[in-house]
Amino acid sequence: MIKEKEFNYKPNEYDAEKASNSYLMSVVALMVGLPLPIINLIATLMFYFANRKGDYFVRWHCTQVLFSQISVLCMNVAGFSWTMSILFGSNEITNVYIGYMLTIILFNLSEFIATIYSAIQTRKGKHVEWWLFAALTNLLCKPDKA
Repeated sequence: MIKEKEFNYKPNEYDAEKASNSYLMSVVALMVGLPLPIINLIATLMFYFANRKGDYFVRWHCTQVLFSQISVLCMNVAGFSWTMSILFGSNEITNVYIGYMLTIILFNLSEFIATIYSAIQTRKGKHVEWWLFAALTNLLCKPDKA
């Protein structure tokens, strides 16, 4: 799921910290807004907009985190809505619901672990690429012209 790659250059201390903070922002937002899945995306989006004109290393990692938070939001909103329809509507707990909720738990857990790992590695100045999100990030985020 995660791949470390060599970047063309070694980011300075400040940029490595900002890139690492883009990952940590989603973790902090998770702790604050756990029952509301949109809180993570809003916090990550604000950090992305604050750094979108920064160094390429920082922009790239802010963009990758943004893509991951969008996917987490989609899965969590579906699970949250389904749960609410069971609690307050006429839907019942089924095997499909249980399977989906287990999938969401595993997805969120793996995303949390990957986020912590990526925050640590980017703080060291290493470039970390996540499966699927790195390819999307490369399409959207272009390097600075030297």
